[in-house]
Amino acid sequence: MATKVSSKGQIVIPKHLREKLNIKPGTFLNIRLEKEDIVLTPMKRTPIERLYGRFSGEQVLFQLEKEHADEIAKDDRA
Repeated sequence: MATKVSSKGQIVIPKHLREKLNIKPGTFLNIRLEKEDIVLTPMKRTPIERLYGRFSGEQVLFQLEKEHADEIAKDDRA
């Protein structure tokens, strides 16, 4: 099976493959290079969903606020 790359770098995934892999408009695809081949893999979760809960229990916001306050204090001293 072959497909052609458009002038915008787009390709068409044939309908029967989209249906088989449940690829719909808005589906994210992971793209990687294996030797001389481009491999497209549908992502089961969006990038945002993949991050959800990753930083639970950590005080990321507190740390960012502290760093920002430290930068402001440093600028005020200069």
